[in-house]
Amino acid sequence: MYLITNQQDWPLLRAGVFPSGATVGFVPTMGALHDGHLTLIERSVRENDVTVCSIFVNPTQFNEASDLANYPRTLPSDMDLAEKGRCNVIFLPSVAEMYGTHVESIVADYGTLTNTLEGAHRPGHFDGMVTIVRKLLEAISPNRAYFGEKDFQQLSIIKELVNRENLPVEIVPCDLIRETSGLAMSSRNVRLGEQGRKTALTLSATLSAMRDGVLKDTPAALKAWGTNQIVAAGLRLDYLEIVDANTFEPIEKWENREMRILVAAWVEGVRLIDNADISPKA
Repeated sequence: MYLITNQQDWPLLRAGVFPSGATVGFVPTMGALHDGHLTLIERSVRENDVTVCSIFVNPTQFNEASDLANYPRTLPSDMDLAEKGRCNVIFLPSVAEMYGTHVESIVADYGTLTNTLEGAHRPGHFDGMVTIVRKLLEAISPNRAYFGEKDFQQLSIIKELVNRENLPVEIVPCDLIRETSGLAMSSRNVRLGEQGRKTALTLSATLSAMRDGVLKDTPAALKAWGTNQIVAAGLRLDYLEIVDANTFEPIEKWENREMRILVAAWVEGVRLIDNADISPKA
């Protein structure tokens, strides 16, 4: 496994080490890798000749300085996990390498995709995310890039970015991975105590029950029930919404279209997100 820290190193490595025409899969991460990331790396390895994984904690997508400061950084174990997944190249740039002397983001306005849910609760987050994803895609020029569905709104925005700007890369959605308890895998889970992890299970349990309740209640009634469950368990709720999975417009009545429930809540000062597909099945 090769380690590079500068953007100019990658074209040299690509031309000097890997066969001409080799397909490249790319897994961008902010580090603190877990088994969810491992599934992305392993899928890229299966589907491409070369797999590159970036580790970069992007400062422009944190709207709170404390969240950036507390974000877990576990480089030695990250490297071990990437090597376990047979990743070929780790790209480990500095902030100066990606941004130069001006650490700022572009404004990304994709309507309801960027302005609702995470966009409404974390001002500037998606501006920073879109900025760094574009920079990374330009630096690596992969054939395919892999993103998990846990960050479903992020995934939708990245697909829109690629579509709007006609970027030559295939965005590959990958299933949300859960711990055996049902908790959605997240780098932030390491900050939860034993009781916090138990409390956090309310999110996945509520989503599962709401999925079973689709068509039995109206969307408004189902949302109200889920909200009560989460608040009663002691979590601080940012949002719980039932939306069209493509437009992110709220669902007011059940229809034959792709739909998602998305939730964000706080446990022990840790902000967690989760979601569930409730689309009608063929």
